[in-house]
Amino acid sequence: MKPFKILSLFDGISCARVALERAGIPVELYWAVEIDKYATQISQKNYPDIVRTSDVRNFVGEPNSFDLVIGGSPCQDLSIAKKDRKGLDGERSGLFWEYVRILEEVKPKYFILENVASMPKEAKQIITETLGVEPIMINAALVSAQNRKRLFWVGEKIEHIFKENNRYNYSEYVKVDITQPEDRGILLKDILENGESDRLKSYCIDANYYKGANWKQYTEKGRRQLVRVASLNSGGQGDRVYSVTGKSVSLSANGGGRGAKTGLYHIPHGYKKEKITQEDKYPTLHAQNPAANHLIIQDNIRKLTPIECERLQGLPDNYTEGISNTQRYKCLGNAFNVDVVAHILKHII
Repeated sequence: MKPFKILSLFDGISCARVALERAGIPVELYWAVEIDKYATQISQKNYPDIVRTSDVRNFVGEPNSFDLVIGGSPCQDLSIAKKDRKGLDGERSGLFWEYVRILEEVKPKYFILENVASMPKEAKQIITETLGVEPIMINAALVSAQNRKRLFWVGEKIEHIFKENNRYNYSEYVKVDITQPEDRGILLKDILENGESDRLKSYCIDANYYKGANWKQYTEKGRRQLVRVASLNSGGQGDRVYSVTGKSVSLSANGGGRGAKTGLYHIPHGYKKEKITQEDKYPTLHAQNPAANHLIIQDNIRKLTPIECERLQGLPDNYTEGISNTQRYKCLGNAFNVDVVAHILKHII
C-alpha cells in the first residue's frame, strides 16, 4: 500500500496514529493540530516524528496535500451533559466550522469526523448536511470495556455524477459504508490492574448494597450495558457506583466529583493491595433500589487508574505516563477509542 499523508485535527494524544498502525496503514506524513500542551507532550513522547501546529484556526491547507483528514471536534457545547449549551455556535463546538474550512481547502481522498452521539438532532442534521454524508453510531463497548457511543462521519472523494432518488446529483464526497465491529465481550473486570488500588484515593466503606443485579443474565444477554449497584451521598453523576461485571461509563475530560471523569466502581477483593480497616470506612451507600434485598459489605469503591483508562481507550499501558494523573484523565477523556477508529480505517482501505 502507498503510505498515507495524514492531517489530524484536534489531535489530542495522537490516538489516530495508534489506530493507523493497528489498521496496518503505513504513514508517510502525520501532521497534528493540537492546542493542549499536555496532550502534545504525550504525543511527542510516543511519536517524535509528527509535524505539529498548535491552533486549528491558524492552519491553512493546500489542495490534495493529504490523503486523510481525521479529527473529533470539541463536543462540550453539544453534549446533553452541559446546561444552556450553545451547540455549533459555542466557543468550543463551533470549531467544527474550522474542520469544514480545512476540509474544503485540503480536499483529501478521505475524511473522518467524530463527535458525541448525544448531541441534539438539529446539530446532527447540520453536520450531516454540511459534510454531505450520513454518520454511523458505534459504541466502543463492542471492542472495549467502556460504554462510549460516538457518531462518525466517514467520506470518500468522488469525481463523477451519480443518480440518487431518481435525480442526478454531484457530490464531492460519498459515505463510506462501515459495518458494526464484532462484539468482543470485554467487561470492566477484564481490564483491571490486579493487585492495584487507586493511587489517589480509594473509597473504603461499610455499604448498603442490593442484590438486584442478575449478573449471569447480564453476561449472557446484555454485554454492552452498565450495571449500577449503588450511589454515594445524593447519587449525583459523579457518585454513582457500578459493578465491574458490566461496562465502564464513558470517560470524560471534564466535571468534578469523585467519579466524574472515570466513574466509581465496586472492586471485589483480589483487585487491591491494602487491607480495609474499620477506621477507613466511607459513609453508607444509598441503594439505587431500596425495595431490593440489601447486603452489608466491606469492600473497595474507587475510580479507575490511568492505566485502566488507557486500556478502555485501546492504548498501550503507560501511553500517557509523564504528566500528572489529573491531566492523564483529561487527555484520555478527550481521546478516540483506538480500536473503533482502526475498525473504520480498515473499511477505508
